[in-house]
Amino acid sequence: MIQSAALPKHVQLSEMLIREIIAGHLADGARLPPERRMAAELGVAVGTLRRALALLEEKGLLQRVQGSGNYISARPMVESIYAFFRLELAAGGGLPTARVIDVVKLRKPPDAPYFGEAPLAHCIRRVRLLDDTPVALEEIWLDARFAPRLRAQELMDSLYFYYKKALGLVISRIEDRVTVRDVPDWAPQELAIKPGTPAGYIERLSFAQDNQPAEYSRTWFDPDLARYTIRLQ
Repeated sequence: MIQSAALPKHVQLSEMLIREIIAGHLADGARLPPERRMAAELGVAVGTLRRALALLEEKGLLQRVQGSGNYISARPMVESIYAFFRLELAAGGGLPTARVIDVVKLRKPPDAPYFGEAPLAHCIRRVRLLDDTPVALEEIWLDARFAPRLRAQELMDSLYFYYKKALGLVISRIEDRVTVRDVPDWAPQELAIKPGTPAGYIERLSFAQDNQPAEYSRTWFDPDLARYTIRLQ
């Protein structure tokens, strides 16, 4: 398997903190530790932490009080790279990363809904992790009109971020259906959910900026480790 390209470290850190805030692990008004101590606890440079905190401040999630410290300003909805990523650890939060199993160009599956006029699509199979724990299996089909080919080593932990930066494709909305389905036989051994056993199952249709379907995906997740979570304002 190939590790997906990671987001810049300060962006990873800001996204992790956003998910912690949304999950309620960092409460509204909570005072963060001093920056040097916090950076040491997170294992990052102080400069990296400050860039991450600056992103939180831009999103209205952090208030800096001169001589006092940094305070959380929790909000139920916030712009985030992982705004459409609905899986969280059972306790909430968790930083998403991914490992690519393979990327192949195939005819679209006959049981898939319409997601573009091209007869072919790029099929991306990945293991999805939260805080380095494998929790889900993903099969993602991107309509081939957006790229002649995709390289596994170029894909990022956030495919939507990759689509926007590399392909000019902005996923503007999604439709999810959550049920239960048996894990497919290509699931790798590192997952606790094994082939043929029932797991949480998400079917997703993703729409481009022109409001046309662009991507179809299937996700099997371990209900003992992860939860499908959506919060409404």
